Amino acid sequence: MRIIDSHTGGEPTRVILDGGPDLGEGPLALRRQRLAAAHDDVRLATVSKPRGVEALVGALLCKPEDQTCATGVIFFNEAGYLGMCGHATMGLAVSLHHLGAIDLGCHRFETPVGVVTADLTSPHDVSVKNVESYRVRSQVDVETAGFGTFTGDIAWGGNWFFLGASAPTALVPENIPTLLDAARDVRRSLARAGIRGAEGAEIDHVEFFGPAQSPGANARNFVLCPDGTYDRSPCGTGTSAKLACLAADGTLDVGETWVQESILGSRFETHYQPGRRGGILPTITGRAYVTAEGRLLRTPEDPFANGIRTASYSLPAAAH
Repeated sequence: MRIIDSHTGGEPTRVILDGGPDLGEGPLALRRQRLAAAHDDVRLATVSKPRGVEALVGALLCKPEDQTCATGVIFFNEAGYLGMCGHATMGLAVSLHHLGAIDLGCHRFETPVGVVTADLTSPHDVSVKNVESYRVRSQVDVETAGFGTFTGDIAWGGNWFFLGASAPTALVPENIPTLLDAARDVRRSLARAGIRGAEGAEIDHVEFFGPAQSPGANARNFVLCPDGTYDRSPCGTGTSAKLACLAADGTLDVGETWVQESILGSRFETHYQPGRRGGILPTITGRAYVTAEGRLLRTPEDPFANGIRTASYSLPAAAH
């Protein structure tokens, strides 16, 4: 498989350019189901060890059903399949431009949860207009086994999030092990308590917030991803979910800028417009850089040709 790698705010993306499976025609959500059912070895071979690295998100290019789109794309990580991925969409746009496949300007990408728009304003700067995001519950108490009670909101930003109102410790890199333990505890507790997103969807991302630590930012976050690792970027879908909560609370106006800082200090600049179904349409701006081009090789007699299987996952629910 021919691939190109990038990172967005520190979070890596690997795009499969060719050599992936033929998933046929039809909606991207259906083709994602086909990929999971018949070709899951491609996902693991692409993002898991020994070829992958922690937190890597894969992106398989597909022919779009919507012909106004530059491409279709299915996102996945070591744990399974994602509805949307903001940082990976930025990485995809920058990678395609690096290859000469798209020019600067606005491009539509079809995902399993809807069409998103990427406005490439320079070889590295991208603004992603995400799918409609919304909050389903506020002020939810979650009792954990090791960290006490967390209170937060449940919201959709292309994936399902529990957004804790506070963090168990300061949001600095040296506290990442404790933050991981706490976020994993929250996710297990959500599952035990039967707390879910719309239509019974699993809440597979947990996000903590704290004060910003650099001038001009509004907040710092820590995001647990479905594969049990943390997001090095401020998380595009998580920031979208945050904007939906701020809008629902009336604390962020239409068009007002919110700057979200990651645990590493990288930043996304954001704002939103009203959505058509009562939610919001977030726009997330960040920077991505190409880091490698190459081919992934699979040798049949290699016992780990299809990756090292360490996690299982279920598909997320459809978009609102």
